[in-house]
Amino acid sequence: MKPSLKTFLAGAAFALALTTSALAARTDLTLGVALEPPHLDPTAGAAAAIDEIVYANIFEGLTRIGPDGSVRPALAESWTLSDDGLTYTFRLHDGVKFHDGTTLDAGDVVFSLDRARADDSTNAQKGLFAAIDEVEAVDDLTVRVTLKQPSGAFLWNMGWGDAVIVAPESAETNKERPVGTGPFMFDGWAKGSAVTIVKNPDYWGDPVALDKATFRFIADPAAATAALLAGDVHAFPNFPAPEAIPQFAADPRFEVVIGSTEGETILATNNGKPPFDDLKVRQAIAHAIDRQAIIDGAMFGLGTPIGSHFAPHHPAYVELVETYPYDPERAKQLLAEAGYPDGFEATLKLPPPSYARRGGEIVAAQLREIGIDLEIIPVEWAQWLDQVFKAKDYDLTIVSHTEPNDIGIYAREDYYFDYHNKAFGEVMAELDATADTDARYALMRKAQEIIAQDAVNGFLFQLAKHGIWDARVEGLWANAPVQANDLTEVRWKE
Repeated sequence: MKPSLKTFLAGAAFALALTTSALAARTDLTLGVALEPPHLDPTAGAAAAIDEIVYANIFEGLTRIGPDGSVRPALAESWTLSDDGLTYTFRLHDGVKFHDGTTLDAGDVVFSLDRARADDSTNAQKGLFAAIDEVEAVDDLTVRVTLKQPSGAFLWNMGWGDAVIVAPESAETNKERPVGTGPFMFDGWAKGSAVTIVKNPDYWGDPVALDKATFRFIADPAAATAALLAGDVHAFPNFPAPEAIPQFAADPRFEVVIGSTEGETILATNNGKPPFDDLKVRQAIAHAIDRQAIIDGAMFGLGTPIGSHFAPHHPAYVELVETYPYDPERAKQLLAEAGYPDGFEATLKLPPPSYARRGGEIVAAQLREIGIDLEIIPVEWAQWLDQVFKAKDYDLTIVSHTEPNDIGIYAREDYYFDYHNKAFGEVMAELDATADTDARYALMRKAQEIIAQDAVNGFLFQLAKHGIWDARVEGLWANAPVQANDLTEVRWKE
């Protein structure tokens, strides 16, 4: 007996409903990320790749930074500040548990902040905690933080990934098996391939929509393009192949979002090593750099030229690109004055990101025009961290510093630039002690001008954020005020 048309249509409608329901119910997501992190503890490493996986997903701080760059409550539901600007009193959320089942209390906050600022601290951003004089547990859910002097950036600093709260029971093993308080829990790490996180069923806050998220490591631009087109990756928040963006923009299956980042992309220079300890040599390099040619050639026009280490979208930004305008003849003259009329040889170590590898080829060609012959040395990310960032074993390198408001790194005595300027340090010290916004902005402008004049590094461009994802995915950040792939609001559209 043949089925009636009515029966057939009813069956078809039922099948369609099942299909639609299945699509609407999707709760897994695979993200492409360019770099594999060296480990997964944001309190013990400088690599942005760490925070890009764990920030707001696995680990949380007293405060957090939102997608618009604002400071928001996190583990601290509220706080008060004393009239003299020295004492913050934080009230913690009740009922918060770490992923191993232990309860968060004020003692964990004391432990985390004291650990971060200790003499033997391995925190890559130890300066964030320099203003702290004392941390006390008033009761189980109340923490009092007393500062040495007022700090206008304190709440912002507590929102960095380096300031997340960890438990003494698991702090030493967070590199390989991170245990936080966030809405996702660590599930697994296939070295060289991916990190997987899963929904935390006991999360103290609003539950997330995703049950599972996988971060796949794909540094190669061609492989990243292929993975997106094949659907093997659903989203690439920082797509490494800008040349392919027009292809995705024309494809209705994808959404292309070009945003801004805190990534000052620089030709980092070893100021403590001859001949780069000579200001005239650094000035020559600055005059030899054609920023727009680098942006066009390496980034396919996506990027904003910068003349100092500061984001153009910040209210305190100063336009300093013309401090050392592109002028190869002036560059040659400065090299001759420095004692290098025939130039010299040096090395250029390049980490994996495409902005570095592609930009490095262009920079090398530009410096060759003035007599500086660079040997290009490609290095993996772990090698870059060990050789360049930690050991200062380099001449020149290209890297994007994606930490927010990080001009203060130029005042660090042991930082890998090996730059030392007493006047700059004094400006930073005054900035740390200043709470008034207008006064802070004036000091930030002064700081920008000092390092621009000193040509500490070759300031290239502000990295754009190239976001490409499945058009059915919503909730990913358009901009990157901090190093994060925050999945707390991400879901598939129904």
